[in-house]
Amino acid sequence: ETSDVVDMIATLLHSQTQVHIFHLQTKTYSEHKALQNYYEGIDGLVDSIVESYQRKYEIITGYKTIKTVDYKSTEQVISYFKELDENIEKNRTSVKESYIQNQIDGVQELIYSTLYKLRFLK
Repeated sequence: ETSDVVDMIATLLHSQTQVHIFHLQTKTYSEHKALQNYYEGIDGLVDSIVESYQRKYEIITGYKTIKTVDYKSTEQVISYFKELDENIEKNRTSVKESYIQNQIDGVQELIYSTLYKLRFLK
């Protein structure tokens, strides 16, 4: 279902901006660096997924706008990344090709790397 792919991609594109905002507002250095690693890494990963999908199917249209929120706590940011991962799990089943699934795996790897840093590397 194309709408599932659009939802996942829109959410991932938005995550770059949202995480950049968290990065700019956090007061801890370790969190600042972990979030920087995410927002710098996600762009190329999402770009590759979209281009692979579009080469096989059609140009993705109908992106939605998602509202950003201000940083409140580490717990909020951890919850944000867990919800991001849940969105991917829910929507990735609409993509059948293993090579695109592998690219999606790369995004999840970045999410879990970030979660590890947020949870354990203070």
